[in-house]
Amino acid sequence: MTDTLTLDDLSETFELLDDWEERYKYIIDLGRKLEPLPEADMVEANKVRGCMSQVWLTSEPIPSDGAARLHFRADSDAHIVKGLIAILLILFNDRTPTEIAAIDAEAELNRLGLDQHISPNRRNGVTAMIQRIKAEAAQAA
Repeated sequence: MTDTLTLDDLSETFELLDDWEERYKYIIDLGRKLEPLPEADMVEANKVRGCMSQVWLTSEPIPSDGAARLHFRADSDAHIVKGLIAILLILFNDRTPTEIAAIDAEAELNRLGLDQHISPNRRNGVTAMIQRIKAEAAQAA
């Protein structure tokens, strides 16, 4: 999926795309490559509150040398939201709780220009996903 993709890679790709319509298509393609979330995990307890679309998020610790890392899986019923999830997972997935807490996701997303090009409702949903990811990390710490 997006395992080897970094935010720098994403930023470079965005610069190569002519306009936001092309960037949206790319974001949607990223969402199509998300690691599948088992249907059994699409339950009320895993829903992210504050999103207009349905979003489910799970995390699990993964073995690591040193501090435990968190692996996230997520899904949505909206294509663009799945793409935004993919971008958030590029930022947060398979990092330690300390690394997750230190990430300024808003600044990273602003660097991509997303703050200017997604609706206020989607921005609220992204903020809710970031808060949920950070809460899961804090709980795991």
